[in-house]
Amino acid sequence: MRLHGTVAIVTGGGRGIGRSLCLALAGEGARVVAASRTRAEIDAVVREIEEAGGVGLAVPVDIAEEEGVSALVARTLTEYGRIDTLVNNAAINHTPRPVVDMDTATWDGVMGVNLRGAFLCSRAVLGQMIRQGSGKIINIASIGARRGEGGRSAYRVSKAGMLSLTECLSDEVKAFGVNVNAICPGAVDTPMLRDTFGRREGIVAMPPDDIAAVAVFLASAESRALHGAVIDAFGVSRTLRISS
Repeated sequence: MRLHGTVAIVTGGGRGIGRSLCLALAGEGARVVAASRTRAEIDAVVREIEEAGGVGLAVPVDIAEEEGVSALVARTLTEYGRIDTLVNNAAINHTPRPVVDMDTATWDGVMGVNLRGAFLCSRAVLGQMIRQGSGKIINIASIGARRGEGGRSAYRVSKAGMLSLTECLSDEVKAFGVNVNAICPGAVDTPMLRDTFGRREGIVAMPPDDIAAVAVFLASAESRALHGAVIDAFGVSRTLRISS
């Protein structure tokens, strides 16, 4: 129970990596706030947490909206009185398309959730973490943040921005006892991956539990020496093939 007594907010907590994050953090003793736009999904995750003996709270929110993020943080503090971990996991993707065919709405939508959302959530929790003298912010980026690829501009630019945000925030708050680090997953078998790439054959993807295990480490006291670190995670030992 490495996280006993702590409180964690997980954005995009209803499915895929987010669901695994919520279950893994709760399994280590954290009280988990599952945040997502889809109420039914986070309600289901909280039921799983509670059936396993943990403590969870479902809070529907659009993290691209400032008022919603403020309400999420206020609700967490009302319920639990502190915030120890924020996992900026919520993300949307887009089907492959070149920039010349990229509509502004798609670009803005991806940036709004993936990058603006991470900024808004981080800013909203930092005051509390600084007052506590401790905290963990974990940004779920992507290996795609490391290098551009044709047809993937909005998503990869948003994730590259998350890496820079990680480094900037870490430099600003490490003196206050707050650790800010990022994980760059390779392909993960999630609904978002399947929605984005459809029935493309031969995609090699890892289980989302592999990413959750790294996040548990970053949320724990064991990662206290890491500031602004970016961990590439490929799950080579447990890869699987998806075709639908």
